[in-house]
Amino acid sequence: MFLDRAVKFGETSAMDWPLRCGVFMAPFHPVRQNVTLALERDLQLIEHLDRLGFHEAWIGEHHSAGYEIIASPEVFIAAAAERTKHIRLGTGVVSLPYHHPFMTAQRIVLLDHLTRGRVMLGVGPGALPSDAFMLGIDPSLQRPRMEEALEVILELFRSDEPVTRESEWFTLKDARLHLRPYTYPHPEVAVAAMISPSGPRCAGRLGCSLLSIGASQRAGIDLLAQHWGVMEERAAQFGQRAERRDWRLLTLMHLAETREQAYRDVEYGLADYARYFREVAALPIFPDAPPEELADHLNKSGAAVIGTPDDAIELVGELVEQSAGGFGTLLLQAHEWANPEATRRSYELFAQYVLPAFDPRTSRTEESMEWVMANRPEQMGAAMKAIGDAIQQHAAETAGQRRDGDGGAAGGSAEAPARDGDVAPAGG
Repeated sequence: MFLDRAVKFGETSAMDWPLRCGVFMAPFHPVRQNVTLALERDLQLIEHLDRLGFHEAWIGEHHSAGYEIIASPEVFIAAAAERTKHIRLGTGVVSLPYHHPFMTAQRIVLLDHLTRGRVMLGVGPGALPSDAFMLGIDPSLQRPRMEEALEVILELFRSDEPVTRESEWFTLKDARLHLRPYTYPHPEVAVAAMISPSGPRCAGRLGCSLLSIGASQRAGIDLLAQHWGVMEERAAQFGQRAERRDWRLLTLMHLAETREQAYRDVEYGLADYARYFREVAALPIFPDAPPEELADHLNKSGAAVIGTPDDAIELVGELVEQSAGGFGTLLLQAHEWANPEATRRSYELFAQYVLPAFDPRTSRTEESMEWVMANRPEQMGAAMKAIGDAIQQHAAETAGQRRDGDGGAAGGSAEAPARDGDVAPAGG
């Protein structure tokens, strides 16, 4: 059905560059299941996305609550890199206050070499309060410590001089990375942003990319233009450059051929996901509502899509509009709202029908078809005339050959020459 819908880039996007796509994989796995198999599904999903042409996958770091079960995105990325060919792999995100910055930089540079430049460093202060609580970190210190650690990591990446830094929580003395990054000058670094302006302030000041995780909430979508304004102002203030094409927005989707099918699909796991965010992660995404009302709530919020590729195109168009100028990459949050088969199909529908609506290159095939259709009478007329001429030429040549053969037989001897083995007539 979607093949019949005309895709016009100018009708869906004000951007003049192709939209890229990826996933943001926390991941989210309901409790009471085999975690080893859950992690294997995550790896298989990234393989599937690599085959579909997804550009990126960002892997989370969490240490409590039993739902977001990857503790080391770097280790997971090393495993995923061995199974994939093209997709870029980022930490989504490293909680910098939990790690010595020198060790974080060392791990990323190693991954940069092992992946031949496919790794990206996403950073944040840490999302789950329970993680910081177990480590004895005051939540009020997480954001300043993140910025402090990021400053050091970037200095280690960018400087040839040894780094010395004395902090209340780490020390460096004449520290240098003993490997230069594989990527020149270093892997891309992105700062996570939710609702507050702290993310774009930090990213703009330090010349990093922006990773807008808050776009998965209505409040975050409404603040997109404001956040980018902060990003540009801070970048200009500190002599950095803010590039919209490096800006990533996170959103929520599950797609099927019909909206009714999409609603049936998410009966599999949406209620578990909602309960986690309502009672554990404590984010105001879901109301305390019956499971059958959750899909409607998400769609009506304007921050997610449970529906068809057409519904998804409408949401992405709104994100482009709210960003007041466009962005580079749309990240789909990886989840288990539906069973694995329906989940893979959702990503296929996105790659096949949604992404082309935001790619100016898509129009070329349609333009070519329309040009042929418009010129078909002239082109087909010429082609049919050429075929007719060829048929007539062949008929004329065949008729001439027959006439030549008939004339030769009439003007020759009445008796055919004897052949070896013929018997001479009697009485000769």
